[in-house]
Order: sequence, then C-alpha cells, then structure tokens
Amino acid sequence: MEFSRRDTLALGLGAVALTVLPFQVSAAADDAIASFTGGADMADTGLTLTAPEIAENGNTVPVSVDAPGAVSIMVLATGNPTPDVATFNFGPLAAEQSASTRIRLAGTQDVVAIAKMADGTFARASQAVKVTIGGCGG
Repeated sequence: MEFSRRDTLALGLGAVALTVLPFQVSAAADDAIASFTGGADMADTGLTLTAPEIAENGNTVPVSVDAPGAVSIMVLATGNPTPDVATFNFGPLAAEQSASTRIRLAGTQDVVAIAKMADGTFARASQAVKVTIGGCGG
C-alpha cells in the first residue's frame, strides 16, 4: 500500500489533533473551575458527589450532589467537549442544598462538583466514571 503526500499529511494532522484535543478539553474544564471559584483554594470536605463507578450507557448517567450550607454547586464532566454540565443555585429559603440529575458522558472520565459555601469558601469532590458505551457520539 502506497501513501500519497495528501494521505500522509491527512494522517499526520489527524494524529496531531488526537494528541492535542485531550489537553484542550482539560483546559476548558480548568477554565470553568477558575471562572466559578475566582482561583480560590478548595477544601476536600463539605460536598458529597454520588455517581456510579461504571455506567453501562453514557447517555444517562445519574449524578447527585449534596453540600449543606452551599449557595451554589457546579457540576462538570471533564472529558466532554463542553465540560459544563449544570450549576445549581440555592436561595436562603432552600430546605436543603442538594440536587440530582442525569448527565451525558462522552466516555470514561472524571465528574467534578464544586460548591460555593455561604461563607465564601469552596469545596470540591470528584468521581471517576467508567463508561462502556459513549453518550456523545461514541
């Protein structure tokens, strides 16, 4: 089998794109976290993230978050092309600061939740989810 210059160039560009894409996705998640927290430090306690370790189908992955005393909670899927999944805001009359939803995951990745507490501090929790069938075209 012989490769023309076009074939070689196309294969090379495809390899570069596959190499750079994960870094851009991770950078998008890091940018979203920095935008939400303003670069503040995050504690590892005060927020509970519940997600399955293995999801048979990436189209509907159940996720729940709970952070007593939180003003808002942001959920991210770090491996998705658009990592922002949801932001839940809680008012002063909220009975509890928890939420649950189903999200779509492109493949095996980390789901991250960041909670902004009423005193201005932040808490972070993450859970690795192994997806056997991708949800975003996978």
